[in-house]
Amino acid sequence: MNIDLEPRDDEYVMPCAEAMLAGTLALLTGHAECDCPSQRELMARKVRSNLFFLAQHPGLSPEFRTVAQRMHGHWDRMIEPRQAAAWHAPAALVQ
Repeated sequence: MNIDLEPRDDEYVMPCAEAMLAGTLALLTGHAECDCPSQRELMARKVRSNLFFLAQHPGLSPEFRTVAQRMHGHWDRMIEPRQAAAWHAPAALVQ
């Protein structure tokens, strides 16, 4: 197997933190444009996860990490009520 390690013209090579940030921005765009609730939920969870890792990333400034940590808290609060509702939904059906 011959693996070409040279970047192609259509590839982007960037530092890890920038790649994580770019991926998070793409997920945010997808979340905003998506009509499918289950896909939006999965994207929201991944956004929350990425923000957690960005808040811990040593390659980012302390100020940026603080912003990412606060944003993670916002996304965490948005997702948690939906997760709780999903866990309690089957119990509501049993009567």
